[in-house]
Amino acid sequence: MSDISYEVDNDGVAVVTWDLKDRTMNVLNFNSLGEYGEAIKKLIADEKVKGIVLASAKDAFIAGADLTSSDVFGFDQKDTDKTKAAEKIYNGNMEMQNLFRSMETCGKPFVAAINGHALGGGFEICLACHYRVAIDNDKIQIGQPEAKVGLIPGAGGTQRVPRLAGITQEIMGFLMAGTPFTPKKALSAGLIHEVTDKDNLIEAAKKYIRDGGKAVQPWDEKSYKFPGGLPYTPKGMMIWGAASSSLRKMSYNNYPAQSAILSALYEGVQVPIDAGLRIEARYFTKVVMDPVSQNMVRSLFVNMQALNKGARRPKDFDKYDVKKIGILGAGLMGAGIAYVTAKVGIEVVLIDQDQENAEKGKDYSVKILDKALSRKKTTEEKKEKLLSLITPTTDYGLLKGADLIVEAVFENRDIKAEVTAKAEAQIAENAVFGSNTSTLPISGLAQNSSRPDNFIGIHYFSPVEKMPLVEIIMGEKTSQETLAKTMDYVQKIKKTPIVVNDSRGFYTSRVFGTYTGEGVAMLAEGIKPALIENAGKMTGMPMAPLALADAVALDLAWKVTTQTKKDFEAEGKDFPITPMYSIMEEMVDKQGRFGKKNSKGFYEYPENGKKYLWPELSNLCKESADQPDVEELKKRFLYIQAIETAKCYEENVLTDVRDADIGAILGWGMAPWTGGPLSFIDMIGIKDFVAEADRLAQKYGERFAPCKLLRDMAAKNESFHKSGNSSQAA
Repeated sequence: MSDISYEVDNDGVAVVTWDLKDRTMNVLNFNSLGEYGEAIKKLIADEKVKGIVLASAKDAFIAGADLTSSDVFGFDQKDTDKTKAAEKIYNGNMEMQNLFRSMETCGKPFVAAINGHALGGGFEICLACHYRVAIDNDKIQIGQPEAKVGLIPGAGGTQRVPRLAGITQEIMGFLMAGTPFTPKKALSAGLIHEVTDKDNLIEAAKKYIRDGGKAVQPWDEKSYKFPGGLPYTPKGMMIWGAASSSLRKMSYNNYPAQSAILSALYEGVQVPIDAGLRIEARYFTKVVMDPVSQNMVRSLFVNMQALNKGARRPKDFDKYDVKKIGILGAGLMGAGIAYVTAKVGIEVVLIDQDQENAEKGKDYSVKILDKALSRKKTTEEKKEKLLSLITPTTDYGLLKGADLIVEAVFENRDIKAEVTAKAEAQIAENAVFGSNTSTLPISGLAQNSSRPDNFIGIHYFSPVEKMPLVEIIMGEKTSQETLAKTMDYVQKIKKTPIVVNDSRGFYTSRVFGTYTGEGVAMLAEGIKPALIENAGKMTGMPMAPLALADAVALDLAWKVTTQTKKDFEAEGKDFPITPMYSIMEEMVDKQGRFGKKNSKGFYEYPENGKKYLWPELSNLCKESADQPDVEELKKRFLYIQAIETAKCYEENVLTDVRDADIGAILGWGMAPWTGGPLSFIDMIGIKDFVAEADRLAQKYGERFAPCKLLRDMAAKNESFHKSGNSSQAA
C-alpha cells in the first residue's frame, strides 16, 4: 500500500493513517478508497484487533472526493449510453456506502481522530465511525460543502447528519449551503463527541476503544428515535414546509443539488438507514448526470482550483516576491487594495494628492479591523501590525524600493499619465506598474510609460476585501515576465486571477454591461420594471439589473458611454444611439438621477425605509399593454451575456475558457448554475444556441446575432470545453 498504512499497538488498537503520496491533502479516490477497504477488511478479520482509529499524516484529515480525477464518479462523461453511465455511478456509490456500513456493523469500534479539515467525503467517513474526536482549533473546518459546487453528499451525509443532529436551520445550512462548522460548533450540534488538544488527539481516540466504547451507531439500536420531529409530526411539518419555501425563494429552482439534498433528507429520514442510503445514492446519481452539476463541478472546483494554483502563469520565470507596493489614489478602490495587500504582510505606500485624503484611505482599514475586533475575528496586536504596514503620504519619494505600483486614480487619461510619470521616476527598472482601470485600454495608458513592457492592467472589483477576482489585462507590449510577476502578487493576496488581452472594457466590464444594459433596453420596450427585476433575479443573478445599475452608479455608466462615443467619433466611427442611450441621458443629464450614490436612480432610496422602483419610470417609458413571458426575459439576460463572451473569445480578448467562466461568476456574478457563459452555451448545445440567438436577434436586435466563431462551431458541432477552440479542455 502506498496511500494507507496501519499499526497495531499492544492493546490491540489499530491506527490507520491516510497519507496520499504526491498530494498536499488526503482525498477520496479509487486508489485511496481501494487501499482503505483492503486495510479495514484485514483489521476487521484480525481477532487481535479490538478497534480502529482513523488518522491523517497531513495537516488536514481528508478534504473530500478528488473531483479533479476524470473517473471520480466511475463513468466517462462522454458516454452516450446514459443508462449505463447512471448504473456505473449508482453502483460505485453503493460500493462506498457498503464499505462505510461495514465499519458501522462489524462489531469493532471505529474512531475518527480529526486533526484538520474534514470535508465532504472526508467527514462522511468520520460519520461512519462510532466516535469522533477533533482538535480544538477554530481554523479547522468540518463540513459538507458539496452543494457549493453543484453536488450532494454521496457517502451518507444526508442520512447520518440528520440522524445525529435532527433538522434545524443550522443543519439545513450545513447541508444545503455547505456552511462549515468549527469543531466546537460540530460538538454542540452533536456531530462529534469530543474536542481535545493536538498532542492528545490520538490518545483520546484510543481511550474510547480501551474503555470499551460502543461499536453500534445510534440508528442501529432498537431504542433509536429521530431527534426533533420527523416530517409527519407537528414540529416536523413546520420545519419541512419552511425549508421547501425557503429553497424556492433563494434558488428559484435553478440548482438541482439543493433540491436533491432536500428530497434525500425528507425521504431518507423516514426509513431505515440502509434504505435511506439507497435513496441518497439515487439522488446523487441523478445530480451527477445533470449538466448543471457537471458545469458547476468543472468551473467552481476543477477550473477554479487550477487558476488559483497559477495555471495561467508563464512558467519560465522565477517566483517574484512582492514585499513593498505603492498605491496611487487612496479612494475606495485604493484603500481596499491597501488593506488586502497589508493583510498578507506586504508594505504599502498609499499616496493621494493631499495628506487628509491619504489618511482617509488608511482609515478604511481601521474600520474593517475595528469591526473584526468587535466580532473577535482579530486581535489588537494583529490590527496594529497590519496598520503599521500602511503609510499614507503625498510623497512620491517613498515609492523607492517598491516592487509593484498599483495606480487607482480617477478614470481620466490625463490624471493617470501624470501619476504614472511621477511614480516611474522613483521606482526600479524591473518594477511592475499596474493600472486599476475598468474601461480605459491598457495599451493607450502604457503610451505614457517609459517602460511599456512592465506596464499591465490589474483590475480589482469593489469592495476589494470581499470580491475574490482580479482581472489582469495584457497590453500590446506587456511582457510575459511582467505577467508572471503580477500573477505572483495576485496569488499572494489570495485572489483568483484571470488573464485577458487589451480591449475597450476588457472582458468583465464589457460583458457585465450587457446584463444591466438589457434591463434598460427592456424598460425602453415598455416592459414593466418589476417584471424586468424579477426576471433578472430568477435567472440566478445576484441582483436585479436596474438595482445593479443603480448600485454601480448611473453617472459612472453614462461617463463611460459618453467617453466611448467620443472615442468612436475620434476614430471616424459611427456610435449607435439606442433607446438605452436616450434613457440614460434622460436619467443622468436631465433628471440628475445618479443611482444609489445620491439616493435617486431607477429606484428611490428613502432614508429610513426600503428602496422602491421610481414611480415616474412608467412615464419615462410608457408600459406596453402586451407584456412578455418571464421565461423569455430570463433567456434574453443569459443569452446576451453568453453571446458577448463568445465575441470576446473570437476577438482574442479571451484566450482560455477558464478565464471566461470563472471571470463571469466571480466578477459580476453570472448565475453560478450555468457554470459561466461558455459552459452555458455548451449546456444548451451549440446548434440550438445559435438557432435561438438568431430568433432573438430577429425579434430584439442585432446585439443577439451570433458571431462568426459561434456559427463556425455550430457547423462543426463543436463545444468550447471539448474542442480545439479552447486552450484548456476540462
